Amino acid sequence: MRRAMAALPLRFPRLPKPELVHLRTPFRFPVLPPPLPLPQAFFISPRASSMSLASSPSSSSSTSSSLPVLTLPPPPPSGHAPHLPSVSSGAVDLEPYLGCSMPGRRLRVAVLLSGGVDSSTALRLLHAAGHDCTVFYLKIWFQEDFENFWSECPWDEDLKYARAVCDQVDVPLEVVHLSNEYWNNVVSHIISEYHSGRTPNPDVLCNTRIKFGAFLEAIASMEFDYVASGHYAHVVHSPSEDGPSILKLSKDLIKDQTYFLSHLSQSQLKRLLFPLGCLRKDEVRRIATLMDLPNKDRKDSQGICFLGKVKFSEFVAKHIGELEGVLLEAETGDYLGNHHGFWFYTIGQRQGLRLSGGPWFAILLQHTLFC
Repeated sequence: MRRAMAALPLRFPRLPKPELVHLRTPFRFPVLPPPLPLPQAFFISPRASSMSLASSPSSSSSTSSSLPVLTLPPPPPSGHAPHLPSVSSGAVDLEPYLGCSMPGRRLRVAVLLSGGVDSSTALRLLHAAGHDCTVFYLKIWFQEDFENFWSECPWDEDLKYARAVCDQVDVPLEVVHLSNEYWNNVVSHIISEYHSGRTPNPDVLCNTRIKFGAFLEAIASMEFDYVASGHYAHVVHSPSEDGPSILKLSKDLIKDQTYFLSHLSQSQLKRLLFPLGCLRKDEVRRIATLMDLPNKDRKDSQGICFLGKVKFSEFVAKHIGELEGVLLEAETGDYLGNHHGFWFYTIGQRQGLRLSGGPWFAILLQHTLFC
């Protein structure tokens, strides 16, 4: 079996076989020592199962210690085909899909709309449930000369779709500018952490500090009963005011986003509503098609929330720079190649290593990068 490391000097002595990094089947990541004060490398392994490790302890520094409880939804009955919405007499029957929208109650709901199909469908479900909805679009682009990356404003298209969706049901739309808050509480923190060799998840920070942090504070005087979004998650609220609100996995375990909401406090969870928590992605697309949403065929966003179309490597290079080091095999210490900075990678990463004979996985970040 093979593994790899990386170091800055291009001329270096033969390294002994690392004692702390061993690869066995089934694969398990080794227990690694604490990060160095000035990390300068990372390790890569040719064999690993698919995984994602992102949060650092510091990423939850501003959140409450009272975290939500995660529970699995019951499995669907065997032998039952999935039920999709149908059209009868030209109308879409949405009643079977309102289980996570609190039907039967007239609530004032602030709906976060991104311009994508998920949040748009969530709005239509809440509207069908009889709630009084006000839509908010958050401008959270960081303080950056984005013209270096785009020829046009990054949020123009998103806002265009958001307005079109609201116009279909005559729902008011407000634009909230949180760029300064986003830079101070998310982006600058990400830059600092990556420069120190830690890789907190930007979307976890965004949900905790901006969407359900700064935004909740901004509308605190508007007396909304709940704040809703298009996340694939489900919050079960206690009938008692003193009881906990429980964060549950959504019906669609592939699209489930409870990981990105896992740092929310009880005070935040008690105010949230996720209409898509009782639906699968194919049901959401079907509903969007039947309601003829303007963005029914729009592709899902796959990027980091604050980067949009900017490649993460470009963002890191612009704000942190580059520092050449080497890639070494973790088991043998063999030289594999060079890298341009350990902050371009995270533990468990496979893509972007540009090594042949793999697959290779990063397993330790220092100036010398071990694989």
